[in-house]
Amino acid sequence: MTPLLTGLLVAVYFMILMVISYVTGRKSNNEDFFVGSRKSPWYIVSIGMIGASLSGVTFISVPGWVNATQFSYLQMVLGYFLGYLTIAHVLLPVYYRLNLTSIYSYLQGRFGNFSYKTGAWLFLISRTIGASARLYLMANVLQISLFNALGIPFAVTVFITIALIWLYTFRGGIKTIIWTDTLQTVFMLTSVIITIVYIAKNMDLGAMGVVKLIGKSELSKVFVFDDWSSKQHFVKQFFSGAFITIVMTGLDQDMMQKNLSCKNLKEAQKNMKWYGFGFMPANVLFLSLGVLLYTFANQQGMTLPERSDDLFPMIVNSGALPAVVGVFFIIGLIAAAYSSADSALTSLTTSFAVDILGSSGNGRTLTKKNRIIIHLCFSMVLMLVIILFRILKADSIISTIFTLAGYTYGPLLGMYAFGLFSKFQVRDTLVPAVALIAPIVTGILDFNALNWFGFELGFEKLMLNGALMFIGLLLISQKSKEAHND
Repeated sequence: MTPLLTGLLVAVYFMILMVISYVTGRKSNNEDFFVGSRKSPWYIVSIGMIGASLSGVTFISVPGWVNATQFSYLQMVLGYFLGYLTIAHVLLPVYYRLNLTSIYSYLQGRFGNFSYKTGAWLFLISRTIGASARLYLMANVLQISLFNALGIPFAVTVFITIALIWLYTFRGGIKTIIWTDTLQTVFMLTSVIITIVYIAKNMDLGAMGVVKLIGKSELSKVFVFDDWSSKQHFVKQFFSGAFITIVMTGLDQDMMQKNLSCKNLKEAQKNMKWYGFGFMPANVLFLSLGVLLYTFANQQGMTLPERSDDLFPMIVNSGALPAVVGVFFIIGLIAAAYSSADSALTSLTTSFAVDILGSSGNGRTLTKKNRIIIHLCFSMVLMLVIILFRILKADSIISTIFTLAGYTYGPLLGMYAFGLFSKFQVRDTLVPAVALIAPIVTGILDFNALNWFGFELGFEKLMLNGALMFIGLLLISQKSKEAHND
């Protein structure tokens, strides 16, 4: 696909988003920006959250990941659903009962100000890294598909990418994002389906032929029960998936901000269940694409790229498939990346304004000018972190994100578990120290696990980190009549 056509697609796509932004954000206030005035239709939120969860990471990394882990990722996806049910029936009732704008306000009421700030900063660090990793994928592909041919350096590509997101989100925030994310989810899934259709056509396969090919492929192995030392063992993957969902969705301001924009608790719970239910077939679609990509590459005699994340872009740009596949690939990639990055930028702005600067829950004490400045500052931070990812040359971004989540979200898991399931109060001033010690100890155990225990730690390090945080809080706690189980 020519750089001119790629540039035209980006421009048209961006114009569509700007139209939506104008319609939804022209009369918006801070309450609209933060929680959509709590009037969002649950089914629109649900569809948009699928796209935001999948993101550019799933679009690029999951198909490439198939060669190393087969379909074992579905073991985690099964665990995700358990996590979504937990969020719907444990966390959402708390958030709605307290009428929260930032979910970390819960920690202030339960433990105190130091715990509150610790939770907020853990989110800000985690989401900044995660959003930057996802945007890195998109910027990298745009660089290859468009900006290299124009002689534009990667830093400028990143600037353009971030600037476009800022332009359509700074007015309406969540009120805009629930609609743009829904559109982007549809575009992303359509792109994957179109790609599968054309690859199947090129390989002279019908629908049943595709199913049989995937079923017989060694890459389609789902369950791993026979090797406990493997990171892909079912028990490790399933429960890691459940806890990853609880922390990266239920304890994440980005994802919960959309839920909190629903009209009431019942609709928010309905949204969470349907969103969780739809996540399985969406991931099966991406994994199936991965099997087809590897099979197609072998049939064409292509040399597989060193980085698994480069497989999908390499085949699309090889000329072995019709140009229409390249068109839908770019559309799908942009949709995937924007659907997660736009809400991430909004949630970072919300958390910093409410949790760090101390704006009132619905943002009444925050001026529109200051909100825009915060939004702009976080845009610049994301740009710098993306460039850092480029320098580090991270391989599989999805693995990187889950690894980082084990360290940054683990303390949040321990804090909320302690708050919800115990009646102890803690020495609030010591909580930041415990939140630092827990991931350090986890890192030490992770580094030495093979020598000490005979197996490597996978994504289950999140549970270990959370457990260490829980134990740490227990050690600095005392029974208190005032403490309550929210």
